[in-house]
Amino acid sequence: MKTAFLAALLALGATAVNAQEVTLRAVSSFTEKTQFSKNFERFIDKVNADGKGVVQINYIGGPRAMPPFEVGNAVRGKVVDIANVTGAFYTNLMPEADGFKLISKPMSEQRKNGTWEFINQLHNQKLNSYYLARQFHNVPFHIYLNKKPEKLDFTGLKVRVTPVYKDVVEALGGTAITTAPGEVYTALERGVVDGYGWPVLGIFDLGWDKVTKFRLEPAFYSVEVNVLVNLDSWKGLNDRQRKVLSDAALWLEALDSENAPVIAAEKQRQTAANIQPIDFGPAEAKRFLDRANDVAWQSVIKRSPENGAKLRSLAGN
Repeated sequence: MKTAFLAALLALGATAVNAQEVTLRAVSSFTEKTQFSKNFERFIDKVNADGKGVVQINYIGGPRAMPPFEVGNAVRGKVVDIANVTGAFYTNLMPEADGFKLISKPMSEQRKNGTWEFINQLHNQKLNSYYLARQFHNVPFHIYLNKKPEKLDFTGLKVRVTPVYKDVVEALGGTAITTAPGEVYTALERGVVDGYGWPVLGIFDLGWDKVTKFRLEPAFYSVEVNVLVNLDSWKGLNDRQRKVLSDAALWLEALDSENAPVIAAEKQRQTAANIQPIDFGPAEAKRFLDRANDVAWQSVIKRSPENGAKLRSLAGN
């Protein structure tokens, strides 16, 4: 009877511990309330509403709290528990992350065809993290310039890049210059760079419209902003806490359905701000897109032959 009583007490103790609300620290690699932090902040609000008494998120903030290129390492080392970060900011830790931009299938499909599972395994192994969600699969990139090129070529141009665009800029003759987003405005203003790569959304958030003259067509690649959870933090959660996060992650991914009208409105706004689209026609667009995809996959597969090839197979391009 004593043994049974002790076992019952231990069980009650375990239940009490498991029932305790857990608070996770979160950071974004993008400035608070700007385009690529907004939905993550909505995700946090949803978790905090749905997870009362179960799990909460303490949002530390964006680049003012932590430099963007340090976020991947921070979630790996459990400096933070959750991160809103693009794979382009942690290719030094996971070379395969440079291939995520080439996968434009909806996340609902990626979760069914094995893509999510494989990418999650990569994050487990190389970033000590759990791949909770991906956002903006249907938001493309552009090259924005202050000098009008005569063709789809970057010869003689200095273009601010992240790993997303570096290979294609260099393959088409440009000089790639890496800076943090917070330095781009000054670099454009002073002529340190002639342009930059960025998604179709978000330049007004950063004030770059004031120092941008042209948007090069066609759009290319696909934005990927991931929500990662430190793997030790994830394993330390109980089933109920994980469910709150997982349900909110699926809700977050579904917000991509809002992007099409937002993109259309953004292009109109850019036109009104005298940012001129430059289009060299379908033949040149195809040549550019083929070149952009080829150099990107070559780079990924060179750095990670087996995993890069598998990613390309899953991407189907």
